Amino acid sequence: MFRLRTPLWAAVALVAALVTAPPAQAAAEPLTVTDFEATTLPAGVSAWGNDTASTPALTVEPDATRPGAPTTNRVLKAVYNVSQWGGWSHDLTTAQDWSAYEGFSFWVKGTGSGQKVFFEIKDGGGGAGSSELFESSFTDDTAGWRQVQVPFSGFTRRGDYQPGGAPTDGQLDLVAMWGYSMRLPAASGTLFWDDVQVYGTAPPRPVRLATDKPVYPVNEKGTAEVRVSVTTATGGPLPADLAVGYRTGTGTATPGQDYTPVEGTLTFPAGTASGSAKAFTVKTLADGAAEVAETIPIELSGTGTRPPAETPAIVINAHGLPYLDARKPVKQRVADLLGRMSTEEKVGQMTQAERGALGSPNDIATYLLGSLLSGGGSTPATNTPKAWADMIDGFQLRAQQTRLQIPLIYGVDAVHGHNNVVGATIFPHNVGLGATRDADLVEQAGKVTAKEVKATGIPWDFAPCLCVSRDDRWGRAYESFGEDPALVSRLTTIIDGLQDNGVLATAKHYVGDGGTTYGSSTGDYKIDQGVTQLTREQLAAIHLAPFAEAVKRGVGSVMPSFSSVDFGQGPLKMHAHKELITDVLKGRLGFKGFVISDWQAIDQIPGDYPSDVRTSINAGLDMIMVPYAYPLFTSTLKAEIAAGGVPMARIDDAVSRILTQKFRLGLFEHPYADRSGIGDVGSAAHRAVARTAAAKSQVLLKNEDRLLPLRRDAKVYVAGSNADDLGNQSGGWTITWQGSSGPITQGTTILSAIRGRAASVTYSADASAPLAGHDVGVVVVGEKPYAEGQGDVGVNGHTLDLSAADRAAIDRVCGAMKCAVLVVSGRPLLLGDLSKVKALVASWLPGTEGAGVADPLFGAVPYTGRLPFTWFRTAEQVPINVGDATYDPLYPYGWGLRTDRARDRLKAAYDRLSGGDGASRAASAALLVALLGNNWNADGSVRQTRVVLGAIGTAAALLDRSKTDAYAQDDAVVSVARDIAQTTGRRPDLQASADHELAAGNVHKAVELLTQAAR
Repeated sequence: MFRLRTPLWAAVALVAALVTAPPAQAAAEPLTVTDFEATTLPAGVSAWGNDTASTPALTVEPDATRPGAPTTNRVLKAVYNVSQWGGWSHDLTTAQDWSAYEGFSFWVKGTGSGQKVFFEIKDGGGGAGSSELFESSFTDDTAGWRQVQVPFSGFTRRGDYQPGGAPTDGQLDLVAMWGYSMRLPAASGTLFWDDVQVYGTAPPRPVRLATDKPVYPVNEKGTAEVRVSVTTATGGPLPADLAVGYRTGTGTATPGQDYTPVEGTLTFPAGTASGSAKAFTVKTLADGAAEVAETIPIELSGTGTRPPAETPAIVINAHGLPYLDARKPVKQRVADLLGRMSTEEKVGQMTQAERGALGSPNDIATYLLGSLLSGGGSTPATNTPKAWADMIDGFQLRAQQTRLQIPLIYGVDAVHGHNNVVGATIFPHNVGLGATRDADLVEQAGKVTAKEVKATGIPWDFAPCLCVSRDDRWGRAYESFGEDPALVSRLTTIIDGLQDNGVLATAKHYVGDGGTTYGSSTGDYKIDQGVTQLTREQLAAIHLAPFAEAVKRGVGSVMPSFSSVDFGQGPLKMHAHKELITDVLKGRLGFKGFVISDWQAIDQIPGDYPSDVRTSINAGLDMIMVPYAYPLFTSTLKAEIAAGGVPMARIDDAVSRILTQKFRLGLFEHPYADRSGIGDVGSAAHRAVARTAAAKSQVLLKNEDRLLPLRRDAKVYVAGSNADDLGNQSGGWTITWQGSSGPITQGTTILSAIRGRAASVTYSADASAPLAGHDVGVVVVGEKPYAEGQGDVGVNGHTLDLSAADRAAIDRVCGAMKCAVLVVSGRPLLLGDLSKVKALVASWLPGTEGAGVADPLFGAVPYTGRLPFTWFRTAEQVPINVGDATYDPLYPYGWGLRTDRARDRLKAAYDRLSGGDGASRAASAALLVALLGNNWNADGSVRQTRVVLGAIGTAAALLDRSKTDAYAQDDAVVSVARDIAQTTGRRPDLQASADHELAAGNVHKAVELLTQAAR
């Protein structure tokens, strides 16, 4: 805090600055950023909105009525009908330097509607989509043309939203400006725009003062070195001598008792390079008492300078208190800390904000925040593992400024690897992992993800999604391991992979989000965030089962769904469902972790905002994700507590659950990133695991004349939209929330992997290149990226059909040669006429390791994957799932042709089982009968089906009693029966049910069903 009376050190700095003040800046000519003199929209100008209807219609029209306009003048016309948000932007392809100008100016022709219109300018960062946003506004209170002029000093950092990758320094630098946006009100109307400029002459820009850290934690009897840097507006050297005064200010630490006060001047001579620094030190003392943290503000001044946006501070660390003693049991540490906390500190622990929404990083300490997150695509300005670690360490440093120094818990949606980070290992989405049927491999994927996430300083992953997806029209279908609760439950091993390697897992979305009824969503979506209509018994059997398994595995957090549940009395939002959250999850299932809300999800609860807060907390939510509204949430919850709307016992329970996980993660002892693993992010070893997962996720649906695997010496013709597109094969939730096409990160496309396998490859995405002279065609088709409800069928043009271009590529290639079609998608698709297609593979969304797709294609490993979703025959059949009374799919749940030898599989199971318990050894003996040579053809397929099925059935009955058999052996035994059943092509209902029974652990029942299907 600065005092009114000027001390000697500040007076010296003032005189020095006055003597050496730089000359006045020359006047700047106005710079037109956008005019509308062409007949079409200028390059970079585009409209946007929350849906098509809310996206303004932009046209360029003649209009000479603007004051001073020439008779040939043209303007931009914006006709809008915004339901939630909409507007238009001019994004520049090359940054402009606006630092010489005073402000931002434009003409607007309004109607006097009284509506408030916000606009923003885009400062710094790597481009228009990753710049820091500073906003202002005007009111449409004039019918006709008016000029709006706002000095740059009148802009404030936008607090409700910042794009991923945007700088977070809160400073409007103006040297690299990427354009602007006009945000229209949620209403209907028409506005005209013209002559967007930057105007005037910038006032002299001060030298910026900064310290090397915003916070300096130090122990008692320690020394803090504070380095002060000076940065000029132009980046050039100092034009004159500069004296910077420093002093320790008034904080919670006591001068003379806790530290030795300091005061002085740092002199930077003329010619000093911009960015240069000088240092001073502050020494702390020891008073012998156990204490909470105490602060010592650092005050800097100097005429012609701008001090740091936030006052830096030295913090004497808390010490000697029981909760800081890592030797004590977690329960004791929680109780001690909770007993020291104020209501404000407890509310802060229950609050999670989005990192890009922080008004300033110091809001972490101001609002005592317990958690931050990165939403999809919310990244540091430089998207590298080191930059992530630096960013999160910086946030953790701010938490050390608080009285109790409770560390943040930072969360991220690492749903298929550390998917926000460029260069990280990207695994197949859950749908592909479900196709592997390999719980150990899924656990490995969790382990690799944890190691990469933790290396960047993140201790919390909003994964796995344990939804049981029952409708292929859902835009989140690929986030599910499958349509069968038994399969999803089996693959909860990913929780062990995450949590055994230091990252808190989140079971989501509790509960029933995969069962919503098509058309039940409000707003723009068709099925996502809709209503699940069923009985309590059905919910428990289908959707609750995987969460029960997750709780058994000790999952640390659970996230409720946006969706609602309707047991027949009307829909109730899951975020308000006390029965399912408190009574079932925390009560009957015994969940001991904490419940975190989804993104702004409490806002969807009917009622006003205080009611949303009160209802959700009392329903059992412990931490609320309020990405932008954290100031409103904290004040509202404090008011509800004071009014008795939320009991303090509920608050204490919530905070205790959160603190328990923070202690268990070791955050109090190690709040900062362990950077020893940064070099392993995207490493060859990690990518090898992802490659294996991609290979095992490939499901061979059709293989006429044993076309697959392909010969290495074949001349291969490759076509299709997804053959050479890393973004498409990775899907949504890759680098950004929705994902995008193209080379968005590092990896291997399917085409490049094929080129690495085949002797000769011709590539033509649309199959327009000559077709003659090739042995085989590979057409890679499917979907482009999407996420959540944006991918619902019926939203944004999404259907279950292949595109016309993909269909044409199939027809051209498969009409000219033997061909294999690979479908890269997040769900089954309507494939059309397959009569000319010899081989068909469901490749799902394999991630960055396209080599995993090519490995079974060329026989380096066999095809072993099985369908996690029923592949419908017609779109009218959807939804279609295993166990349906009427079930006639194109390919049933669990279908998957194999290219390895059935006899070899059975022999491997025989060998492993022979070393087990009595039941396993007896099963092994039964398999010996099946393995007799005369039961098999030369290619390893079954000759004597009755004998082999009989022996397998006997072995399966014994395996149901075994305590030492592994799922891999059970799966191998059942797979031989499946081979036989798939050869007949009969009773898809029994084949699907058999795979469900196997996932549920009923080996004999699975073989019995397959035996019936084979008859």
